[in-house]
Amino acid sequence: MKRLLLAAFALAALVDLGCLAAGFDPGHLVAKPLLMPLLAGYAAVSGAPRLLVAALLCGWGGDVLLLFDAESAFLAGMGSFAAGHVCYLLLFRARGRHQPFLLAVYSVALTTTVAALWPHLPADLRVPVAGYSLLLTAMAYRAGSRFGLLTGLGGALFMLSDTLIATGVAEWAQPPRPDLWIMLTYIAAQFLLVTGTLRTLEARPYPAATYGEVRPASP
Repeated sequence: MKRLLLAAFALAALVDLGCLAAGFDPGHLVAKPLLMPLLAGYAAVSGAPRLLVAALLCGWGGDVLLLFDAESAFLAGMGSFAAGHVCYLLLFRARGRHQPFLLAVYSVALTTTVAALWPHLPADLRVPVAGYSLLLTAMAYRAGSRFGLLTGLGGALFMLSDTLIATGVAEWAQPPRPDLWIMLTYIAAQFLLVTGTLRTLEARPYPAATYGEVRPASP
C-alpha cells in the first residue's frame, strides 16, 4: 500500500509539473489537488504522527484555495498553510537543540525578505504576509535544527516556494513559468518534510511517545 500511494504521488507530481511546463492549465487543476492527499496517505500508512498528516492536509486546503484567483481565497489559503506550519512546529518541538548560527541565517533571511517585499505588497496584505513569513521561518528553522538534514532542506524549500509566490504578489519580475518553479519547490519541500520526519523517527523513536500518535506501519 505504501508503494502504491508513493507511486501515485510521484505520478501526480510529474503530471502536474508537466502540465505547468506545457502551459496546460486543466491538467494542473486536476493534478494539484491530488498531491497532498496522496502524500498524506503515504505518511499515514507509514506510521507517521497525526500532526504530520494534519500538516499535509492543511497544505491540501491551501493548494485548493490558491487555485481561485481572488484575494479572499489567497488569504484563506495562506491561513490553511499557516495551520499546517503550526502542526509542523508542534511536531518538531521535542527534538534537537538550539542552533544559533542557523537561527541567525533564518532571521536575516526573514527580515531581508519582508523588508524588500513590504513596499510592493498591497497594503491589506502586508501584515498577513509578514505574520505568515514569521511562522514559516520558525517552522523551517525548527525543522533544520531538530529533525535532521532532509527535514531541514524541506523547510528551506518551503520558504523558497512561498517567497516565489510573494514576489509574484508584489509584482516583481518573474522567471519563465513561475508556477512551475513554485510547485517544483513546494512538492519537493513537502516530500522532504515527510521523508525526513519518518527517517528521524525510525532512527530515534524514543520521543515519539511524547506525541502518543505514532502508529505502526502497515506492511
